[in-house]
Amino acid sequence: MHAWPASEVPALPGKGRDLRIHDTATGGRVTLAPGPVARIYVCGITPYDATHMGHAATYNAFDLVQRVWLDTKRQVHYVQNVTDVDDPLLERAIRDGVDWVGLAERETALFREDMTALRMLPPQHYIGAVEAIPGIVPLVERLRDSGAAYELEGDVYFSVDADPHFGQVSNYTTELMRHLSAERGGDPDRPGKKNPLDPMLWMAAREGEPSWDGASLGAGRPGWHIECVAIALDHLGMGFDVQGGGSDLIFPHHEMGASHAQTLTGEFPMAKAYVHAGMVALDGEKMSKSRGNLVFVSKLRRDGVDPAAIRLALLSHRYRDDWEWTDQVLQDAVERLGRWRAAVSRPDGPSADALVEELREALSDDLDTPTALAAVDRWAALQAAEGGTDDSAPGLASRAVDALLGVAL
Repeated sequence: MHAWPASEVPALPGKGRDLRIHDTATGGRVTLAPGPVARIYVCGITPYDATHMGHAATYNAFDLVQRVWLDTKRQVHYVQNVTDVDDPLLERAIRDGVDWVGLAERETALFREDMTALRMLPPQHYIGAVEAIPGIVPLVERLRDSGAAYELEGDVYFSVDADPHFGQVSNYTTELMRHLSAERGGDPDRPGKKNPLDPMLWMAAREGEPSWDGASLGAGRPGWHIECVAIALDHLGMGFDVQGGGSDLIFPHHEMGASHAQTLTGEFPMAKAYVHAGMVALDGEKMSKSRGNLVFVSKLRRDGVDPAAIRLALLSHRYRDDWEWTDQVLQDAVERLGRWRAAVSRPDGPSADALVEELREALSDDLDTPTALAAVDRWAALQAAEGGTDDSAPGLASRAVDALLGVAL
């Protein structure tokens, strides 16, 4: 599967700072100091409602992580999946009376278009669950053959008790885990499971549903968590720098994925930092497909909204915070974009050297975008009020905003 075109990232003078970021597993900030190549895995969409503002906010956060790393003169090895076969996708296809393959392809194409418009840097490897199945099957067989997984009426389940580190990503109570498992695709009440929290690794073929050859597992399709594990281990290996996604993936998805990988390899941890973006609400409730309260990037673009303004709206909130999308949030972003573009359109202005360093400091501090935006606001206001004599300043300010915030002025 192919990703989307990469926008050019301008080079800035000097060198950026190492990223200090909140790690869900430890509950505090960690300083990430990767080697020459930083490694990141971000969980992708299930393609049936792309691209809503919650998606955009999540991928914006991890785009910023990449930009901070690139500014430190590192390379970035970025991997993202597409869950192009799963129950919600199949259910939507049945509801709409369409072919599930066509639905997945259409929504994935729309997602690519939106990511391109928003200037999100693409992954080097963009892998669908279906194309990953040949690599998933051997991992499930290994877990089963080692005693870390078991069969139940043809399905194969992972035993969470096989991983001594289970629970150390979310640090949730068993009661909360069980509640979230039931809410987020698990089946804690299924009779015969060794532990109610045990997640499915391989679902035996169901009548009327797609299935693939699972070798000794029989015909079926993979569970959600093992999909990402197979892709991450294949392309990044263990101990990569950041596992990213929305905060709704902390449990069960990232918890279970970590346990799968750690049990398969005997190594700990799967990722050096587990980083999660907050949820976006509309009318007081979390934006979600089930509620139908979604704001779509493509709809805003069709209505003539500049993608740079959409990105500025996302940047106006700290990535870890839950926040609410409103017309005012977008209007504020449109007005800010206009002020910034006016400021960089002049032939000279006040020096932008300090601005570059302010942006670097803010972003290295747990991606503090509100502080970064305020720094650009101050420079633009000074430009409007007093101007300056530095003929390189507007260009430098424009390149810094593009390189570090992903906003083209």
